[in-house]
Order: sequence, then structure tokens, then C-alpha cells
Amino acid sequence: MSEHLMNAALEAAARGWRVFPLRPGIKLPALHGQRTCTGTRPCENGHQKWEQRATTDPDRIRAAWTRAPFNVGIATGPSGLLVVDLDTPEHKGSSDAPDGAATFRALCERAGHAVPDTYRVRTASGGTHLYFTAPSGVRMTNTQGSVADSVDTRAWGGYVVAAGSTTPTGTYEALCGPVVACLPSWLQSILQPAPKAATAPSMAVAGQSRRYADVALTAEAHNVATAQVGEREAKLFRAARALGRLVAWGDLPRHVVEQALQGGGEAAGLSASECRSTIRSALDWSIARNQRRRDAA
Repeated sequence: MSEHLMNAALEAAARGWRVFPLRPGIKLPALHGQRTCTGTRPCENGHQKWEQRATTDPDRIRAAWTRAPFNVGIATGPSGLLVVDLDTPEHKGSSDAPDGAATFRALCERAGHAVPDTYRVRTASGGTHLYFTAPSGVRMTNTQGSVADSVDTRAWGGYVVAAGSTTPTGTYEALCGPVVACLPSWLQSILQPAPKAATAPSMAVAGQSRRYADVALTAEAHNVATAQVGEREAKLFRAARALGRLVAWGDLPRHVVEQALQGGGEAAGLSASECRSTIRSALDWSIARNQRRRDAA
């Protein structure tokens, strides 16, 4: 048993966060699965998954962590948390992948706000977890890439690895004080899915769609402008293809996309003619493809 891991679990539980053991040295739950469940306590009334078995009971925590040096998982939903997970390109396995912190910063700037000041944890892979108190009465779920590239969230149905846990790539480390901010309303409006309309979309839905489109445009243009030699043309091509979908769906005017990507490509060191040619071909392909999909739907 590693005493510091037990203490990490107890400290999280003292904050009202429900914890459960993860396998030593990795991020997978250490609790038994449904196929191996014996139907005995605590599963005598049906199999209990990690989200249901997560606890703040100090006695249960001590009993569990005395058995092995378990890493600490926090069940975000039952803990009243929403955690924003900002990945690094290395975590995605490609140097071409967008940086979650940069993308999230662009998202905040576009919304007219600073990056929220809240409790944060540096992950073993070098990413960042931003902790927020979830709004009461709202059951928020996980998202993956729907907010922005390399920006995921964990809420109901998800968990995060607590500070103090260790993997072969490093240790999860708290980067600031213990204060957890409430989830900003502007970020909540992006995270919560818009209701599906039977007819034409409402002004609120249209506004949310445009807000996402604007954030996507800013993030893609930033990714292109900061691209390194050897990856500039590929990033410009991928950005134009990604934004072509929003042009096809009417969320962004084509000339606005062309202007933003042209500026980003030239800022990265590409010639004006290289930018125009790459943007035009990628947009033409993406718009035609996504327009056909929309018509078929």
C-alpha cells in the first residue's frame, strides 16, 4: 500500500468527490466487471459499476487502499463535477493534432472571456484537467471533441484520474489552490446539446450553431497560423476541409473562411498563391461532399 495514494483518495473524498480504485500504475478501474460479478455484496441487488460504487466513506476508502497501491479515480457525475480535459498533440499520437490548451484559449477569447480560474490538474501526459462545479438540476454528460478539437469533458458516465496518481509516463499533479469554480454559463451553453426542432431551427439554436462555427473558425485559423515547417500545407488543407462542412450547412460564408485561412496560411509562411490553391480545392471537395449528405438526409 502506498500511503500517499490513500491520502489522495481521502483528500478527494473530503471535498465531496466520490472516488474508486484504479489499477496500480494505470487508469483502468480496479473493480470487477459485469461478466465476473458474483452477485454478492455490494452487488447482491444487481451488478454495481464503478460510478455506482464510488464513495466518500473514509472507512471504505481505507479498506480498499490498504489492499494495494491503487490509483484514484473520481466519478465526475456523482461528485457534482464537470471536468474539461485539454489534450496535447503527443497524447493524440500525432504532432499534427491540435493542442487542447491553445484551442480552449481561442474558444474563451471568441466568447469574450478569459480562461476560467479554477482548480486544475496536470495529467501524466502533459495535458490539463480543469475542474468545475456542475450546475444543479442539470445532468451533463461526457463530450469528445464537440466543444473544440482536443477538448473533451467528463461528467455523468465519466471519470478522471485524481492528483497524486502515477502512471509510467508521470504523475497527476495539482497546479493551483483547491478552489473549484462554477461552470461558466457561456461554456454550459456550448456543452448542452440544442433541442432538435421539427421545423426551422429557432433563433436560439441558430445562434448556438453560429457560435460554434465562429469558435471553430478561430481555432482552425490559429492552428494553421502556428503550423511548423513541414506541416503547414497539410494543416491548411485539413482546416479547409473541416470548415467546408460549416460552409455547406450555411453556418459560415465561404468568403469569410477563405479570408481567415488565407491569413493563417500566409502568417505560417506559405505564399499567397499556395494558400489560395490549397484552400480552393479543399473547400470545393468538402462543400460538395457535405451538401450531398445534407440533401440525402
